Amino acid sequence: MFFLAGIITAFTGGLLVFLMAAIAAIEHECAHAFTARRMGYTLDKVVLMPYGAVISGDIAGISRREEACVCVAGPLANGVTALFFVALWWLYPETYPYTDVAYYVSLSLFLVNLLPAYPLDGGRLLNAALRPLGEKTARRICMGVSLATAACVAGYFIYTCFAVPQWTAFAFAVMLAAGCFGGGSYGRISFSRKKSFARGVEELRIAISADCTAGYALRFLREDKYVVFILFDADETFFGELSEEELLDGVQKSDYSAPLRDYLPQI
Repeated sequence: MFFLAGIITAFTGGLLVFLMAAIAAIEHECAHAFTARRMGYTLDKVVLMPYGAVISGDIAGISRREEACVCVAGPLANGVTALFFVALWWLYPETYPYTDVAYYVSLSLFLVNLLPAYPLDGGRLLNAALRPLGEKTARRICMGVSLATAACVAGYFIYTCFAVPQWTAFAFAVMLAAGCFGGGSYGRISFSRKKSFARGVEELRIAISADCTAGYALRFLREDKYVVFILFDADETFFGELSEEELLDGVQKSDYSAPLRDYLPQI
C-alpha cells in the first residue's frame, strides 16, 4: 500500500510531498530506535504505510522515564529538523522554495505526534504519566482522551464537507479511533552470536563501577564486539568480571535498576 500510494502521487503531482513525508517518518522512527538503543532496548522493524510509520517491539521492563524519553525522541527529531530549515532560510533566503515542503512536513509530524492519543507519541506519554494510577485506570483514561481527539478531528472533517471535504482528516480520525485499542511497545536487547563467532569478534573490555545499573551498562553492548565488564568498587578496587551473556541473562530475571554487582555469578 505504501508503494501504491507513492505511484499514485507520481501521477497526481504529489510525489515530492510523499517522498518528504516518508523521509521525515523514517527520521522520526530512527530517533525512537536510537534512543531506545541507548536505554537498553531494541527497535529493529519499521513498517511504512500510506498514513505514516510504525515501529514494533514489546514494552516489558521499560520504566516510565525511559519510555517518555523514547517517545519524545521522535517528535523532537522532527522539531529540530523544522528549526534547522527556519535557520537556513534566515541565513540563505533563496533556499526557501526548495525546502518549504520539508519544513512543513517536519513541523506537521512534530505537532501531530504530540496529540494525546494512541498510537501517537503524545498518547504514550499520557499513558506513562497516568500509570501510577494503575494500568487499567491509565488505559481507560487514555482511551477516552484518544476517542475525544478522534471525535474532534472527525468533527473538523464534517465541517469541511460544507465546502471542500478534507478526506485526510477523515482517515486520520479513523486511525486515531482504531489506535485506542492498541499501541506499540519496545523489546529488550539480545544478540545471537552464532554467526559472529564463526568469523571472529573483537573483544571490548569496559571498566565500570559495580554500583552502576544494568540499564546503564546495556548501552555499551555492540553487535560487532563482545563486551566484558570489569567491575570496580567505590574504593577503585577490582570487584569482578561480568560477561555480556551474564548481564543479559540477569536482566531477564531482575530489573534494569539493579546494580551490576548483583549480576555477578555466585561461586
